[in-house]
Amino acid sequence: MFGIGTKNIGIDLGTANTLVYIDGKGIVLREPSVVAKNTQTGEVISVGSEARDMIGRTPASIVAIRPMKDGVIADYDTTAAMMKYFIEKATGHSNAKPFVMVCVPSGVTEVEKRAVIDATKVAGARDAYVIEEPFAAAIGAGLPVMDPTGSMVVDIGGGTTDVATISLGGIVSSRSIRMAGDKIDDAIVSYIRQNFNLLIGERTAEQIKIQIGSASIEKAKDIDNMTIRGRDLISGLPKSIDISATDIATAIKEVVDEIITAIKETLEETSPEIAADVIDHGIVLTGGGALLKNLPDVISEATKVPVFIAQDPLDCVAIGTGESLKNIDVMKKNR
Repeated sequence: MFGIGTKNIGIDLGTANTLVYIDGKGIVLREPSVVAKNTQTGEVISVGSEARDMIGRTPASIVAIRPMKDGVIADYDTTAAMMKYFIEKATGHSNAKPFVMVCVPSGVTEVEKRAVIDATKVAGARDAYVIEEPFAAAIGAGLPVMDPTGSMVVDIGGGTTDVATISLGGIVSSRSIRMAGDKIDDAIVSYIRQNFNLLIGERTAEQIKIQIGSASIEKAKDIDNMTIRGRDLISGLPKSIDISATDIATAIKEVVDEIITAIKETLEETSPEIAADVIDHGIVLTGGGALLKNLPDVISEATKVPVFIAQDPLDCVAIGTGESLKNIDVMKKNR
């Protein structure tokens, strides 16, 4: 039906990472959404993990870029080249021509959706469809999305945080804000520059977030300090300092507060029945941001609703996108 050797593919095209799901095989590829290009010729030198290792370490003739910004395509041609590489790597051959389902943030415009579909076709898809990220996350987290009961999911990715209440196979109310993992990293870089006169790179900021980042300033006191390295802004020389988890919790407080505000606003828009279901079943967190220490406790305290982390938070969107491939025939008819 889909051509010899062709499989349906689901792609979680993230700002930070791209995951590829193949029907019948599960997640087959997990790579950073980074491309290294030659600035003079425009030639793509490497994609994924190899390109990410080049960030901040390239000569003038090479630039390592992330073509996705805040969950949407910022560099169309580079995104198409990156997707082509991932599709070929996942399928094992260059003329697979699969049907592809790609997830997009819930707040994207029709123009941004069309850009994703077009880039996917340029990358080698026979046809492309989009699914909203929080809906895919809810499917991947195993929530009863088709039932007449309300579920709430918060997907904290690299570029966007998507909050949605879901019932009867559709999104009831949602929010998509450009406050997520990247903004947390930016806040850490900015805080350390302002308070310690030390310049650090985005890779270092991400390591700090993973190792000692905490959503709660109070509970951060129980986390050990971390030694970090960067460039002293006064002397211009390399320097090491000890940084406390309390400092990092203070640095990222504003971003965490924005995420909590989006959750509260989404809850305020829901019907009393769905709100009651959410109180019963709790809020489910997915995405890499769900792993930030003490985040469930801080959200639960602010909303007075139980909060849980999904079983495989990093994979939920990709799994949900892959599971939705089972309904691809319905999408073709609707198209």
